Amino acid sequence: MQLLKPSYLKHILVTVGAVVLLLPMLLSGRVIIPVKDATFKDWNRNSFWHYPWGKSGVHKGIDIFAPIGTPALAACGGVVVGKGYNNMGGNWALIAGAKYRLYYYAHLQETAVTLGQVVKSGSVVGKVGDTGNATGKQPHLHFSVLSLLPHITKWDNEPQGWKKMFYLNPHELISKSVTTLPVRHHNRSSVSG
Repeated sequence: MQLLKPSYLKHILVTVGAVVLLLPMLLSGRVIIPVKDATFKDWNRNSFWHYPWGKSGVHKGIDIFAPIGTPALAACGGVVVGKGYNNMGGNWALIAGAKYRLYYYAHLQETAVTLGQVVKSGSVVGKVGDTGNATGKQPHLHFSVLSLLPHITKWDNEPQGWKKMFYLNPHELISKSVTTLPVRHHNRSSVSG
């Protein structure tokens, strides 16, 4: 007994595939500051793509400074697709989020996520630290955003400028999200006093 005809099964697979590919484009791309209680004063807004920057050549993110152990937060909802340790980033985590973007969190004192874990915006990813090539430096979260879809118009003649098609400026993403949040209006008639 055949449960599904091959043509029907193919239709289901194509539909599921389309949803999987298109859903990230429909999800909110809102990005919050990924360090608890941090403000715009806690990073240098001009540090993205600063040159020269150690072994990587250019700085492909921003460094958000905070006391060691401060919670590092998911900048948006997504799925944890990587975590580990390397000599440059130290303890790191990678989250796939909306709009085909990868969110990279590095120099963590420790990670608090597991592979495949679904996280909500604001979920704890780990703790700010000074691991990897940040050892002995002021504790901070290195935060990068990588687009899986190239933004061709961002390519320029700066060092490694072609990579700007893929690395997005986290400061700009956070700024746009903060300035586009809905304004809450308080109903004065419900206030007693």
